[in-house]
Amino acid sequence: MPLLDTRVPAVLLRIDRNPFHHGTLGAARSLGRAGVEVHVVADSTGSPVRRSRFVSEMHPPPPPGASTGEIVTALRRVAARVSRPAVLIPMDDVSAVAVGRCREHLAPSYLLPQQPDALAERVADKAELAAVCESAGIPHPVTLIPDSPAQAVAAAWQLGLPVVAKWSRPWLVPAGSGLRSTVVVRSPQEAQALYLRAEEAGSRLLLQAFLPPGPDRDWFFHGYADRSGAVHGGGPGRKQRAWPRGAGLTAVGRWTPNPQLQSLVEQLIGALGYRGVFDLDFRRDGASGRYHLLDFNPRPGAQFRLFADGAGLDVVRALHLDLTHRPLPDPAPLPGRAFVVENYAPLSALLPRPDGCELAWHARDDLAPGFTMWALWGRHVIRRLLDRVRRTAPVADRARVARQPGTPTPAPLTDDEKASSC
Repeated sequence: MPLLDTRVPAVLLRIDRNPFHHGTLGAARSLGRAGVEVHVVADSTGSPVRRSRFVSEMHPPPPPGASTGEIVTALRRVAARVSRPAVLIPMDDVSAVAVGRCREHLAPSYLLPQQPDALAERVADKAELAAVCESAGIPHPVTLIPDSPAQAVAAAWQLGLPVVAKWSRPWLVPAGSGLRSTVVVRSPQEAQALYLRAEEAGSRLLLQAFLPPGPDRDWFFHGYADRSGAVHGGGPGRKQRAWPRGAGLTAVGRWTPNPQLQSLVEQLIGALGYRGVFDLDFRRDGASGRYHLLDFNPRPGAQFRLFADGAGLDVVRALHLDLTHRPLPDPAPLPGRAFVVENYAPLSALLPRPDGCELAWHARDDLAPGFTMWALWGRHVIRRLLDRVRRTAPVADRARVARQPGTPTPAPLTDDEKASSC
């Protein structure tokens, strides 16, 4: 008998327009290799995922900024095409929050974990997460939520510069706004300027005490909480390289046993009654040694395949097994296993790799996505460099004019111009 029930298809949902989301490809490969029919609801324009031989069909996603009703309509359209109940797996925060809101409207077309009402939305909200951690007794950086520009300045001074600035609901930040979900703020003026853009960002600004990065400080934990609350299919990992450096996504990670972190995660999941796939980010305080929870993502993390164990289990397979009422195999951890994202850590990808290393894009049994990624990534990098040159050129021209004898003193450069020249 196959490990998974191959009669039940899977539908991967990603609303975020990110053509280089390697987690979606990892989920398609994991389930497809087990014989499951995989449908992907995502923007296929310029995406290497569509080239995977493990994707049965690509479906158009809801439009950017879609309402919950529009998302339900799009998923019902896919359900009619699939024509039988399927396991639904949100692959980004906006999808996870939307599915949590409308789960009753998606049954019986889709199989979903029995999640407490609005819990996915609550843990994904960066402001709500501080209260969640406090109630569960989980360390979390001191977080302040200003209600005015003056309070933003006062909070920055109170926390001690630099501070971390986050939008409480980063999935609402509009594309092309220039706003980032998380930034390090180094002056009260920067905090004030961000606060003034809260309406544009679509959610509250929060300021958080900065925990310095360093060796052995950035950790993550992936897992699946089954119907009984037991955690399967994942484990603790250490972030060895990140993109951007010192923050951002995991470019190189390693499965590293950590009983203290394991116990902390099981305590949190039990306190919340959480059910389903989760991806947690932690930073260890160098002074106290305590692990502080930074982010709770109620869906698979992009590097979840790091935790594919010796029994063939990972978080998406655990989800499929549990929702189809199949037994989950006993865990067979593979500590030391590594995961490398080639486009963010190309040198690491070129180094000789032990058998326990998995690449995000290249796979011997699915070559097309890797080749497609490199072609698209090359064009992406060139486009970014050209954009930077265009932004820098006017600033450089003004500086040359200012150096010419007899030239009137030009107006001072704006903050945006200064930033674009860096």
